[in-house]
Amino acid sequence: MKILNLYAGLGGNRKLWGDEHQITAVELDPEVARIYQRYFPNDTVIVGDAHEYLVNNFEEFDFIWASPPCPSHSKMNTLMYGFKDSKRKKFEYPDMKLYQEIILLDKWFTGKYVIENVIPYYTPLIPAQEIDRHLFWANFKLGRFEPETKTTIKGSDAKEVSSFYGFDISDYKGKQRKDRIARNCVHPETGKYILDRAMNVIVKKNVKQIDLFSA
Repeated sequence: MKILNLYAGLGGNRKLWGDEHQITAVELDPEVARIYQRYFPNDTVIVGDAHEYLVNNFEEFDFIWASPPCPSHSKMNTLMYGFKDSKRKKFEYPDMKLYQEIILLDKWFTGKYVIENVIPYYTPLIPAQEIDRHLFWANFKLGRFEPETKTTIKGSDAKEVSSFYGFDISDYKGKQRKDRIARNCVHPETGKYILDRAMNVIVKKNVKQIDLFSA
């Protein structure tokens, strides 16, 4: 399949996808993109705005995965809003690009898509499916899944978290905190499970079409 991997990060979701697919990854941080390319040399890696790339190129792909930024939706990130002291966090709007992408793909995309984000501090505006502390908006049923191996991601030990997912980010020289980059990874087992589900749906659809024409 032709796969588009948006907001690719280090590639946690992509790690177990193998090399049989034609994968294009889009990542805004050039340093993160460099590390991604090191682990997935056969992928086409584009440094740029994933949101803009999606609206201009979504029709070219069979399967799309997007993990748009989650801080403005996160329960953890909003805990500081209620503190009445000098360290109180400034209020901010939830980033509605998340819902823009869901609506775009749900209305116009003919392939299979998955958009991943955190469980938000508000009731999701569009119903989603939940797997392993993440919400997923998809145009196929994901079913139930739990990774066999897990790690605690609440700490700030970037080396421990990134090594659990199988990445070395010690040479990262960008502006982001390394622990945040590592914690943003989707569990590789979850990524593989969801892609397998998408492929199974596509295969079943094709079989039904063949049976119809041969009947």
